[in-house]
Amino acid sequence: MDEGQYDGKVDVWSLGITCVELAERKPPLFNMNAMSALYHIAQNESPTLQSRDWTDYFRNFVDSCLQKIPQDRPHSDDLLNHVFVQRERPDSVLMDLILRTKEAVRELDNLQYRKMKKILFQEAHNGPQAETQDGDEEVEHGAGRTDTVNSVGSNQSIPSMSISSQSSSVNSLNEATQDDRSELDLMEGDHTVMSNSSVIHLKPEEEEGYQQDPEVRDRPAEPPDAPAQPPRKHYRERNREHFATIRTASLVTREMQEHEQDSELREQMSGYKRMRRQHQKHLMGLENKLKAEMDEHRLRLDKELESQRNSFAQEMEKLVRRHQAAMEKDAKTFNNDEKKFQQHIQVQQKKELSSFLESQKREYKLRKERLKEELSENQSIPKKEKQEWLSKQKENIQHFQAEEEANLLRRQRQYLELECRRFKRRIFIARHNVEQDLTREELNKRQIQKDLEHAMLLRHHESMQELEFRHLGTIQKMRAELIRTQHQTELTNQLEYNKRRERELRRKHVMEVRQQPKSLKSKELQIKKQFQDTCKIQTRQYKALRNHLLESTPKADHKAVLKRLKEEQTRKLAILAEQYDHSNNHMLSTQALRLDEAQEGECQVLRQQLQQELELLNAYQSKIKMQTDAQHDRERKDLEQRVSLRRALLEHKVEGLEGREQRVSLRRALLEHKVEGLEGREQRVSLRRALLEHKIEEEMLSLQNERVECIRSLLERQAREMEAFDSESMRLGFSNVVLSNLQGSDAHGSPGGSGASQHGHSHHQGGSSSQQPWGHPVLAGGPPPWSLHQPSGGGSQRGSGGGVGGVRNSPQVMRRASTSGGGRSEQGMSRSASITSQISNGSHLSYT
Repeated sequence: MDEGQYDGKVDVWSLGITCVELAERKPPLFNMNAMSALYHIAQNESPTLQSRDWTDYFRNFVDSCLQKIPQDRPHSDDLLNHVFVQRERPDSVLMDLILRTKEAVRELDNLQYRKMKKILFQEAHNGPQAETQDGDEEVEHGAGRTDTVNSVGSNQSIPSMSISSQSSSVNSLNEATQDDRSELDLMEGDHTVMSNSSVIHLKPEEEEGYQQDPEVRDRPAEPPDAPAQPPRKHYRERNREHFATIRTASLVTREMQEHEQDSELREQMSGYKRMRRQHQKHLMGLENKLKAEMDEHRLRLDKELESQRNSFAQEMEKLVRRHQAAMEKDAKTFNNDEKKFQQHIQVQQKKELSSFLESQKREYKLRKERLKEELSENQSIPKKEKQEWLSKQKENIQHFQAEEEANLLRRQRQYLELECRRFKRRIFIARHNVEQDLTREELNKRQIQKDLEHAMLLRHHESMQELEFRHLGTIQKMRAELIRTQHQTELTNQLEYNKRRERELRRKHVMEVRQQPKSLKSKELQIKKQFQDTCKIQTRQYKALRNHLLESTPKADHKAVLKRLKEEQTRKLAILAEQYDHSNNHMLSTQALRLDEAQEGECQVLRQQLQQELELLNAYQSKIKMQTDAQHDRERKDLEQRVSLRRALLEHKVEGLEGREQRVSLRRALLEHKVEGLEGREQRVSLRRALLEHKIEEEMLSLQNERVECIRSLLERQAREMEAFDSESMRLGFSNVVLSNLQGSDAHGSPGGSGASQHGHSHHQGGSSSQQPWGHPVLAGGPPPWSLHQPSGGGSQRGSGGGVGGVRNSPQVMRRASTSGGGRSEQGMSRSASITSQISNGSHLSYT
């Protein structure tokens, strides 16, 4: 339709529709919507004439104009040549039609005129006083409502103005009936006027004055006239003093019903709020109870941990005191052994010196005898010379023996110093080994205590986690139950609300149906009164126009003018009567239909609204339930995921996670994973576990650092002591290489015999002192008692690592050392007994 082009075929279609409208007094599909009718014509057959009274020529003419296909429609030239247009017609057709129309209109006007006269007669019979009292006011009020002219014009203008005033009066009547519908529905019997502070009952005689005076409606406290002033003043005083006003029985009943409904709604809402408060109170009580249980459990675990820490501290103090006592005892033992060792060497050297002196005496005697023999053999030498030579040889022998003795004393002193130095070095090494063993034992003890403490912390955390899982399940179950009860209550309240709304609407419709006859009667009276007012206005206008025309026309034309005015008045009154009948019939026919349609529409709207509210409530409850379930599932899954991740981390730690960077990177990844979605109670559980693990890591790292620092400080101190000892040895003339070689030679020496005495004798037999090497020491029969290279199974080893050259610097070496063979395991001997046995096994001499 939108894409078609306009041409003469469209006008031919319009001509056919116009012919149908002229024949049937309304266009085709008049009761349809415009767009609906347009689609209906396009989808169905063309409109046709419904009546069978028309000629075949006219039917054919209309059918040819209303062809659906534009190409099948005739042109205008073809229509001019159509039989219906070309047929002969009598010349008096139009005049006969006009005369018949005038006669019918005249008869109808007379009928309507008589009807209006009857209405006016009934008004004059029923209420002449109201008409006489409000005559001037009706003229002004009617002129204001109908918008009539202020001045009378020519003969042609006055009738047109009157017709326009009538039509405007009818239109204003229809609008007034629609605007006052709601007010008339509320009226029952007598009429009431609502003010801000009171309800005033009016009698039927006072109703007209109240309705005609709009100022009284706007300002009920201001009286319109003097006689009504005392009662209105009395009402105003009563209203100002808040006294009870007069109310109708229906108003009182309606107020009581509204109050009961409000009370029921308030009771329902208060019950719902009370239930919500009870639910919240129950939930808070459960949370407080679980919190108290959690605090009690936490306090019990804290006490257990504190008692374990106290017992560990006491054990560590006992171990430290025991180590200090052992070190003091070892120091005393070392001093006594050193003194005994020095005394033993001195006794041996004294024996060696005495034997050496005895041998010198024997040698001196032998040489003296040999010299004497040589002198006695040589007789040629004088005696004096012999004596001198003999004395000189004696002096040489004595001098040589003195030098030999001095050399021996010097060697003995050097040997004593060397052996004492070696013994002190052994004591240093032994004390260092003892300190290392004690330190290792103390650190291992701390490590064991820390492992036990961490195991208890993890066990406590598992217990707390299990308790929190149980508490979380209990709270979630309680919350779900309360939400279910709340939703059920909301649904029940909504259904009761729906029933109450439907019951109120049915009651309202019943009241409207009961009030409909009174409403129709009041509307009919209102229409009648407005028509009466219009008739009065037209009558006054007719009188004024008649007087004006009679004054302005000659007396001879008065009869014609009066006749013409009389006909005009009759025609206007007939038109007004027709409008009156049409208004009443339209009001009576449409009022019941409008009431049914309005009530049905209200019922439908109410059902849709209640259904929509119920659906919204169900959707909201479903959404809340889904959100709650999703939240519970998400909380449980997140907590289980974090627990599994932390369990894997713990197992990885137990297997032997090493390296600070690995621990830091893994802990950072764990913390980042925790930060991504921590919520609610699981957030506290995960955060507490993360803090616990972080605390354990820090404690382990601190313990490891303390262990490394302790070992490092011990080694540094021992190195400083050994360096000071070696420096002092170098200052005294002893070389570290000599001490080390002597120590090694002692370690590989034979266990039997006295090396010192053997060396003394061999040296004495060997000749000169400058060609004699350093002999083996006296205690060369085995490894030194405090040497690091101890034989397998000999002596007590403290700690878990024996047979290594020093304190291990890392826990891995200590761990490997602790897992080595049985020859390096700990022995159950005391320190003093172990050292005594080492000295006894390492020397052929006994110090007891």
